[in-house]
Amino acid sequence: MSIFFLFLISFLASIIGAFCGVGGGIMIKPLLDAFGGMDIVTVNFLSGCTVLAMSAYSVVRNRLSADSCVENKISLPLAVGAAVGGLCGKTLFAGLTSFAADDKVKTIQAVCLLIVVLGTIFYTLCKERIPTMHICHPLACLLIGLLLGTLAAFLGIGGGPINMIFLFFFFSLSIKAAAEYSLFIIFISQMTKLIASILTRSIPDFPAGFLVIMMIGGISGGIIGQALNKKMPEKAVGSAFLLVMSIIVGICLYNI
Repeated sequence: MSIFFLFLISFLASIIGAFCGVGGGIMIKPLLDAFGGMDIVTVNFLSGCTVLAMSAYSVVRNRLSADSCVENKISLPLAVGAAVGGLCGKTLFAGLTSFAADDKVKTIQAVCLLIVVLGTIFYTLCKERIPTMHICHPLACLLIGLLLGTLAAFLGIGGGPINMIFLFFFFSLSIKAAAEYSLFIIFISQMTKLIASILTRSIPDFPAGFLVIMMIGGISGGIIGQALNKKMPEKAVGSAFLLVMSIIVGICLYNI
């Protein structure tokens, strides 16, 4: 797989991910699986690092912005839960790959992702008829972050669409506010996962240039996607979100 192709995937996926708040991993992971050429552990690691780079830029920029939507009373327990969840998801993935072949693991991940995306589309289309909640208790926020972090790390996608639906339902957030919280959760869970990989020396073997070029693509794509998100109306962001989810359904079906 060429470096240019890896850059193109990470760059375009990160633009879309930052714009919609779903994170680039939701497209990077299934696309790399579809094109093949790398084992599943390497794909998960590269996808996670790319999403981390993109979300890191977005989170720092949002935090420095005067119109940031993130509130500490919600974000801090979510972050703690996401950090622990990142470790749980990494452990779950490592356990699965230790006794199942790559093709079987890819199929399991693709099926899980398909279910998540279909559920996301259903909720998005029907959310006007579904009553939402206003969770603010720290323990509840921590448990939600734990679940989201675990799913994100296990699937290697960052967790964007799952985050968005949970944030819509449990916290009654707007699309733009949910996108900002989602990127924050993605950053925390993927950072924890990377630190754990370094400490346990479980980083897969691959050309260093692959990681560098994908992280550059992730950051540059995140810059463009974040700028577009700030300028576009909520309706446009929502339409783009549904379009991206529909494309991912097709990719998942192909992978399965």
